[in-house]
Amino acid sequence: MRVGLGYDVHAFSTAPERRLMLGGVEFPGEPGLAGHSDADVVTHAVCDALLGAAALGDIGDHFPPGDPRWRDADSLTLLEQVVEMLAERYAIGNVDVTVIAELPMIGARRDEMRAALATALGIDVGQVSVKATTNERLGALGRSEGIAALAVALVEERG
Repeated sequence: MRVGLGYDVHAFSTAPERRLMLGGVEFPGEPGLAGHSDADVVTHAVCDALLGAAALGDIGDHFPPGDPRWRDADSLTLLEQVVEMLAERYAIGNVDVTVIAELPMIGARRDEMRAALATALGIDVGQVSVKATTNERLGALGRSEGIAALAVALVEERG
C-alpha cells in the first residue's frame, strides 16, 4: 500500500463569467476561482494525492499551466487521465478530501461531489470522503480570498 498527499489553492477570479467548480460540481451564483483549467481545487488535490502515491510527480508535470491544451479544462477529465496513468500498477483504495473555505457552504453538495469524484476515479462512492472546514477567518483563506483543498489517497499495488 502507498499513500499520497495533495494540496491545491486558488484565489477567486475577478472574471464574472468564471464558474466555481469543486469536486466536479458547479456552485451556481458563487464566484469562480482563477486558474488555467477550471481551477477545481478539490479535484486538483486528488490528482496530486494519487500522483504522489504512485511517485509520478504532480499535476503540473502532466498538465502544465502554460499548455493551451489544458486551458479551461474540466478537472474531472484530468483526474480520469491520472487514474489511467495508475491503472496498470495500482488500485485506488480510498480518497479523503478536506475543503478549506469560508464560503460556499459545502455540506449540502457533499454527496454530489463524492459521486462525481467516485465516477471519475472508477471506485465506489463509499471510498470517497469530502469534508469542509473554515480557516476561522485567519489569513487569506479566512478573508475569503480563495479556496484550498487537501487530499489523501491510498493506492494498493496490483498483484
